Amino acid sequence: MTKKPFPASAREQFILLPESFFTQAIPEVDNMAELKVILCFFYLLHHEQGHREFITYGELLSYCIPIIGKQGFHSGLRSAVERGGILSVDKEVNGRRENVYFANKEAIDRATHGITPKQATEPLNIFALYEQNIGLITPLVAEELKEAVKVYPEQWIEEAFREAVNMNKRSWKYISRILERWANEGRDSGEYRQGIKKSSPNKYIKGRYGHLVKR
Repeated sequence: MTKKPFPASAREQFILLPESFFTQAIPEVDNMAELKVILCFFYLLHHEQGHREFITYGELLSYCIPIIGKQGFHSGLRSAVERGGILSVDKEVNGRRENVYFANKEAIDRATHGITPKQATEPLNIFALYEQNIGLITPLVAEELKEAVKVYPEQWIEEAFREAVNMNKRSWKYISRILERWANEGRDSGEYRQGIKKSSPNKYIKGRYGHLVKR
């Protein structure tokens, strides 16, 4: 049978896979069914487009069975979960409990608790917050993140990330606009202004990164 080439189209979509899939999962996978289940999982997760970070058992079953059959699906899923290629959690979805599958523990924590606040004794790690909720950090974004930590109270930054995630607007541009608006207009009743030093109001409107707080 002649193999058909992949379509060479400018509109063809590409599915992103975590680096750990290649460095950790692939060396451990020893059967095709397991590999196909993992690939199907990431395909379905990609098409969630940020709406949620898990795939239900029913969704995975429906998509995989036409590809690898019922027996292949069950054996492949069992192996994938046992090796940790995908993580299984019992969760309530649409009013009923069922098995759902995540790519990593951080996604489980976000789905269960939202963005986990930092421990009181730990400094804010804005880079970890960004990577967990948005993605890879470019050098330009890294500079803006460093400056934002100097400019805004930590509680503002955490709340801005949380609001962006809840609105499915996972981008630094959206988060920086939230911070900009709060700096100009205040945050709700004003409780979020407690972290600003009243003696230095110009801190938020001057400097190289003044665009973060100016309209």
